[in-house]
Amino acid sequence: MPEKSMILVTGGAGYIGSHAALALQQAGYDLLVLDNLSNGHQELVEQELQVKVVVGDISDRPFLDHLFSTYPIAAVMHFAAYIAVGESVTDPGKYYRNNVAGTLTLLEAMVAASVKQLVFSSTCALYGTPKFVPITEDHPQEPMSPYATSKQMVERMLADFDAAYGVKSVRFRYFNAAGADPDGRLGEDHAPETHLIPLVLLAALGKLESIAIFGTDYPTPDGTCVRDYIHVADLAQAHVLGLQYLLNGGNSDVFNLGNGSGFSVREVIEAARRVTQREIQVVERHRRPGDPPTLVGSSDKARSVLEWQPQYADLDTILTHAWQWHQKRHGSDRP
Repeated sequence: MPEKSMILVTGGAGYIGSHAALALQQAGYDLLVLDNLSNGHQELVEQELQVKVVVGDISDRPFLDHLFSTYPIAAVMHFAAYIAVGESVTDPGKYYRNNVAGTLTLLEAMVAASVKQLVFSSTCALYGTPKFVPITEDHPQEPMSPYATSKQMVERMLADFDAAYGVKSVRFRYFNAAGADPDGRLGEDHAPETHLIPLVLLAALGKLESIAIFGTDYPTPDGTCVRDYIHVADLAQAHVLGLQYLLNGGNSDVFNLGNGSGFSVREVIEAARRVTQREIQVVERHRRPGDPPTLVGSSDKARSVLEWQPQYADLDTILTHAWQWHQKRHGSDRP
């Protein structure tokens, strides 16, 4: 075992970060979870994973220096970011300060501590409106929000830190993360919630009166937006493979993570009705600005290079795991 053996997971009390922490734990890694708890759930990680959450911020350089000097950190898995696209448009400074400047502080602390491997949580949003589908990693980048631009800027920084300091990174561009831990230990719980699947399930639980469909006149088979949904456990497993790739001497690279097939908003709602056996009320509204009709990604590169094999590609399975979690987490107002 090398002298440095611990993986620092920033944002590890959040939705995707906590699932990645669980996958790392199951793969035998020692963890240090760092989260500022602006969106994370400390109690879930500490109760379900039996891993202590260190509360702090990636923008705090003295704090980071203390962590790197105190713990035998070998690599970083970086999830700490604000992710609400709409909010990024109305409050861009918050996103550039945290997502970009915070990551710069983290990278500088890593260099000072001679930590040279990082797995980064990026996004398919930096592609903008797709010119072709499925989207491959070489698709032109035209981010349409400060959130997406912040991720693009970090990817640029990572390339520069590799050239200057030899910091190797794997950048994962996600499509729509969904679902929950199949064993019900972790799941999605944002406040406020903005993602389609948890909103649909909250409507099924009676916590919301209805679910809104934004736009029914898109050039898609049923007129509603089509998205590529990837199970969060499959996403987490890809991060473990990306880490292993780097620790084995791999060069910096970028990978899309998705199922390679898309489901429309109406299809998701119908699947939720099947899975929950509940009625779900729908309200049709006008399109939202910036919503592309179809976002479907190619994950062929991740499958080939990292030998990644998603286990839960079926939409009903994704919804079943999410439904189990939401029932446990939120209960029901309905009989």
